[in-house]
Amino acid sequence: MAGITSGQVRRKGRSLNKAKQQPGNAEGPGGLPEGGKRFFSQAPGTEKKIGLRPCQQFAIIKKLGGNLKLLCGIARVSRAGYYKWLKGQGKQPKDYEDYLLVKKIFDQGKGKWGWRTIQMHLKDDYGIIMNHKKIERIKNDYGLITKIRRKNPYKAMLKKTLEHRVYPNILNRQFRQTQPKTVFCTDITYLPFSDKLTYLSAVKDIASREIVGWSMSQNIQMDLVLNTLDNLKQNMPGKEVLLHSDQGSHYTSPDFALKAKALNLIQSMSRKGNCTDNGPMESFFGHFKDEVDFKDCKTFAELEELTAAYMDYYNTKRKQWNLNKMTPEQYRQYLIEKSG
Repeated sequence: MAGITSGQVRRKGRSLNKAKQQPGNAEGPGGLPEGGKRFFSQAPGTEKKIGLRPCQQFAIIKKLGGNLKLLCGIARVSRAGYYKWLKGQGKQPKDYEDYLLVKKIFDQGKGKWGWRTIQMHLKDDYGIIMNHKKIERIKNDYGLITKIRRKNPYKAMLKKTLEHRVYPNILNRQFRQTQPKTVFCTDITYLPFSDKLTYLSAVKDIASREIVGWSMSQNIQMDLVLNTLDNLKQNMPGKEVLLHSDQGSHYTSPDFALKAKALNLIQSMSRKGNCTDNGPMESFFGHFKDEVDFKDCKTFAELEELTAAYMDYYNTKRKQWNLNKMTPEQYRQYLIEKSG
């Protein structure tokens, strides 16, 4: 200490004490900062907090290993909490059994069913009543994301010749019908498969949502819609029925008009280029393309067989939320009994 005055010693001591009081300067064992000033709570070189949850902190502590008391002190979590978390590792969550059941139904619908359909199947197939909020929570917690079908692209209308006739829009979007076999709607859609196109024509009862007639063809000639009317005959009630369509050349054709008139069908047409005027058919074709794996078909016969199976399933087995959780067939009988 020779050559150093007492005043210099005092000044040096004060500077050392001041350095010790600087936050973040003191280090504990292993080079870690004491008091957890920057450990677990702040990113290196910044003052912004990360905000880890206790379970995340416990996972880091378990991975680091070493002195548990020291690590819990730095992380500012209790050892009792750590042991409780550690004891719960490997155990299934409380709702795991419910998750397995929801996932089974979700997979049955090929990942395309929402909570309403899952809730209906839980009640009808397993006798379980589950709140829709719980179903949604389970789906979110376990990553069961429902596939949402895209809207159909606008379908180009074929040009009409001078002899074709456009009929007035009698239906005018009155889609809430309560009498079966009173108002039908019809349309055509295309189905791409195996580098080819097939066309599907269908007729739907607006009241019951049943498909009452349909046909398929590998071309889009008049026979497609005329065969559909032939298949519709067996479901005609023997009285006049309104048949709504778009203004496509098939439906403005004199041949179609003559056949429709022979079946006591009164034609109604959407406004030009307004597909929402024929919403029920757009909805059905959307569900068809969403639920039928038609693109996997190799031949037309295979696709036709798959379509026939779906039509039967749609009418007799596929329950719908807006039909009092009934199938279209059940709902038709329900409307008949209600009106009677």
